[in-house]
Amino acid sequence: MTLKSHVKKNAYYDSVVLMQVTKELKKTEGIQEVIVGMGTDLNKELAENLGLLTEEIKNATANDFFVTLEGEETIDMEDILLKIKTLLNQKKTSGGEDYRPATLRSAMKVMPEANLAIFSIPGEYAFDEVKKALEQDLHVMLFSDNVSIEEEKELKELAQEKGLLMMGPDCGTAIINQTPLAFANVVKPGNIGIVGASGTGTQEVSVIIDKLGAGVSQVIGTGGRDLKEEIGGIMMLMGMDALEKDEKTEVIVLISKPPSEKVAHKILERVKACQKPVIVDFIDGDRKMIESYGAYACISLEDTAQKAVALSKGEKPKDFDGFSIDEKLIDEMVEKELSKYSQKQRYVRGLYTGGTLAEEAQTILTESLGEIFSNKPKKPERKLANVFKSEKHTVVDLGEDEFTIGKPHPMIDPSGRADRIVEEGQDEEVAVLLMDMVLGYGAHEDPAGEMIESIQQAKAQMESVNGHLTVVASICGTEGDPQDMEESRKKLEDAGVILLPSNAQAVKFVEKILKRIQ
Repeated sequence: MTLKSHVKKNAYYDSVVLMQVTKELKKTEGIQEVIVGMGTDLNKELAENLGLLTEEIKNATANDFFVTLEGEETIDMEDILLKIKTLLNQKKTSGGEDYRPATLRSAMKVMPEANLAIFSIPGEYAFDEVKKALEQDLHVMLFSDNVSIEEEKELKELAQEKGLLMMGPDCGTAIINQTPLAFANVVKPGNIGIVGASGTGTQEVSVIIDKLGAGVSQVIGTGGRDLKEEIGGIMMLMGMDALEKDEKTEVIVLISKPPSEKVAHKILERVKACQKPVIVDFIDGDRKMIESYGAYACISLEDTAQKAVALSKGEKPKDFDGFSIDEKLIDEMVEKELSKYSQKQRYVRGLYTGGTLAEEAQTILTESLGEIFSNKPKKPERKLANVFKSEKHTVVDLGEDEFTIGKPHPMIDPSGRADRIVEEGQDEEVAVLLMDMVLGYGAHEDPAGEMIESIQQAKAQMESVNGHLTVVASICGTEGDPQDMEESRKKLEDAGVILLPSNAQAVKFVEKILKRIQ
């Protein structure tokens, strides 16, 4: 293998496009690893970590385009550059002929009636651009991450002062006036309003609400740090205010990982004063404290949806902590899997694209299995020594920064998880693979289909050592999503995947298996 690179001075290309080009180039015969990108410090660090950094790349600037690869000696860099040019032209053509304003000012001239701007730009540039939008009285959805918490606080205080929503940074999901934004699903309109500091958690709740025959009025994302003490829950409080005034909203749902105690009391004081029923899912939160303020506390994302639907129909909510499938059938499925394992097999590996779904899996499994290893563990001592290598019972959030540096989020590009599935299938102590399949706008056009080959390979590998690999999943999606829900389900089931109606039920099914083989 040999290392080859090329730098083109002062040639800018969109980072997402270059990630897609990198993915296509990896399929080239003879290439072991490749990066196509701009010469930013982040991309140089990625190149160094992958052993692809050359002196030429070191000297590149953020305005320079580069390609660096490790591959067979016979690979001709001129051929690679020609292929890159062809791929870039294809991306440009597929973008259509619509006018794309280069600045916020020019965009406002084209759409003077616009009142909301979505930003998905490198975090280092986000503050100045978002501030301009707020100063022009635009609500903002900030998809970008890597924005400092000090900048977030300043932007949210400005938005609060002007009575505007500032959703984010790192806000992945919203549905405003039935328009899905970023990663969001197509759900029926209804009378349930959601404010979520969790992207996939919010998606899971809205999707289950849809499956139960109800619908949502608005879904307001806040960004994951909104309930930290430094921010103080500014957007969650503003979101509650907006939903309480909204005539279409009759039930309010709040979703977040546990806030700081000070912010939790602040949010719950507002809940206590709200004239509409409020359901609070602070994942791993203090149920007694939540209920002491008159809110409905939840035990899972599915339970949150169930309670919201009950209240929306004027019914009394009750805990949902089991299966929507006949439990006798569940037990039969468990027994069938147990009969196939080798004596070595005992561990679960959770490979998640949704951070909150991974968090929920850890919460449920910890109750029966003890602490779980993770890249985002509940206790520091369970932090994986190497996030790319599992230990014992492991649940990994593949959407975290360490997996996405220089790469698209796994909900956009599932190839990283596909590779990890094959690796986990080579560990003879693994009994179960657990995963989510997130559909909706922004997600890959066929996330289920992208996993099939790897699942089959992992299962075959386990069979070759006289074992059996159980693969369990849930689909976070609706019939209205751009992906074909039924086709996704069929592909997974044909590959031997056991599908459960929700993430919570999928995890509980896995729990039943693991409690028997410990």
